[in-house]
Amino acid sequence: MLKDLKIAFIGGGTMGEMIISRLLSTKTIQQPDLVIVSDPLSTRCLHLEREYGVRTTTSNIEAIQGVSIVILAVKPQVLNSVMAMLKDKISPNALVISIVGGVSIQSLCEGLNHPAVVRTMPNIAVQVGHGTTVWSASPSVTEIQRSHTQVILQALGKEFTTQNEHYLDMATALSSAGTGFIFLYIEAMIDAGVQMGLTRAQAQELTLHTIAGSVELMFQTDEHPAVLRNKVTSPGGVTAAGLYELEKGGMRTVISNAVLTALSRTQQLGNMI
Repeated sequence: MLKDLKIAFIGGGTMGEMIISRLLSTKTIQQPDLVIVSDPLSTRCLHLEREYGVRTTTSNIEAIQGVSIVILAVKPQVLNSVMAMLKDKISPNALVISIVGGVSIQSLCEGLNHPAVVRTMPNIAVQVGHGTTVWSASPSVTEIQRSHTQVILQALGKEFTTQNEHYLDMATALSSAGTGFIFLYIEAMIDAGVQMGLTRAQAQELTLHTIAGSVELMFQTDEHPAVLRNKVTSPGGVTAAGLYELEKGGMRTVISNAVLTALSRTQQLGNMI
């Protein structure tokens, strides 16, 4: 719990809303009025007020007044202008937590002229409390502020801290962008089921339970995926025939290239700041 700490969200978009929802639903923040959200769209502000009872404003400067934690939840493309606006205006004792993809701690510290910065990369599963977030902190972040960071991120799912900030770009490519890759695979499986003659609802239920069960089996057995795959691959059998097509289509290479391309794009976004 964060006691009576006031938190400002700079940006009230999809990810910002997901985090707000989790912090309130888990009682990590017990009073909605301790949260203030800044967003340039008044319609978005109205939605957040009605849905969560938080305070809102269209002014970033107003949002950061008197808060202990500032969460930067804007797109990388607009971060420069946001930082220019907030530079030298954040309370010296406040913690800044960034969920902006690809932007380094050094760039954030320099852009805001603020020493206490945590860089994070959550993924969309935070919406249901199963997010995966890797984070790293600047040297000026205190132990109490690190504890506050953990409390916030644990409300969203699993959190991992690292002293090597370089890992955050990798986490963005594998864990954040990776959710999109998995959704595409799920969609393809469902479409194949429909093509065979299942209803879409049947195909979706079978696909989701198959994937969820496979993941749970790996968690519980801690066995290498190749070992588990071999257990269900009989010589000349159904699975072997399907796997042959996946390998022939270059599935491993395509997935690897997708992750590496996502990493490259993450680094490109960071270089824009």
